[in-house]
Amino acid sequence: MPTLGDALLARYERFSLYNSPYPAHNRGCAVDLYPDRDDDRAPSPVAGEVVDSHERRVPTKEYAEATDTVLLVAVDVAATPGLSAPADADWMARVLHVDPAVEPGDRVEPGASLGRLVRSGFFTPWVANHVHLELRPRDANLLRARGSPRLGTAADVTVTPVTWDGTGTVVEAGETYVRLDRPAHPGDGWAALASDGGVALDGGLRHYAGGGAYGHDAAGSLSLFGERVGVAEGRDVTWGDVAVRVDGAPATGLSLFVGHNGLGAKVVHPGHSCAVGDHVTVDVVPTENPVRLG
Repeated sequence: MPTLGDALLARYERFSLYNSPYPAHNRGCAVDLYPDRDDDRAPSPVAGEVVDSHERRVPTKEYAEATDTVLLVAVDVAATPGLSAPADADWMARVLHVDPAVEPGDRVEPGASLGRLVRSGFFTPWVANHVHLELRPRDANLLRARGSPRLGTAADVTVTPVTWDGTGTVVEAGETYVRLDRPAHPGDGWAALASDGGVALDGGLRHYAGGGAYGHDAAGSLSLFGERVGVAEGRDVTWGDVAVRVDGAPATGLSLFVGHNGLGAKVVHPGHSCAVGDHVTVDVVPTENPVRLG
């Protein structure tokens, strides 16, 4: 299993192994890496040689570009701080959501720009631009959406679970989401929203079918705000049939991630009437009619 360490992940503001409907995220076989939101460049997560790129048409969305690119990089594991991978294979990186400024034969280094970040038709409208990374043995099918092994996080990536009472002040109000000032980041390192039992959570609750639980290696149910929200099998979580609400009004879900020196809940809430400065309360309740986007 390839393993991602702090030296790789800390080049980005946040990451998520599960918060996407794309098939590679179903069991944490891919990671989405979110750079500084004021930068439209795509920092390379790995060192290596660009081997090929494949432009592809994507679902048509009014807010997205018509094509995306699968950029293939032969990974130099030894020159990529924060990456470890079994030595029994030559590893290739599949990088998506980039309009590449590099060509086959170019050498790339960690943190160097691969090109411009692309707002892809694979994105749901509330998703911020990011770099999608998978790692596969070179002799695997490199263009299929499925086929990458699970990614692990190294021992130096400690994700602190942060408890939250569901209340917060709106600090950003997009057309399809609101971002709150709570839960607050503890001040250093990696952190994520905690379940009632103190498990750090990842994924789209409940708009995607599954999520993740960091530092969790057992089977059992998970709850949030006193309501059972899913079942964990080790790190993988299957969300239950619950609905997310903001001040009692139905929302699409909670967008969960792991943040570095920043956190705050992101509530997916198309058609909301919230404004910056509003104080709101988020909760979850059972539902018999779940809506899944992936």
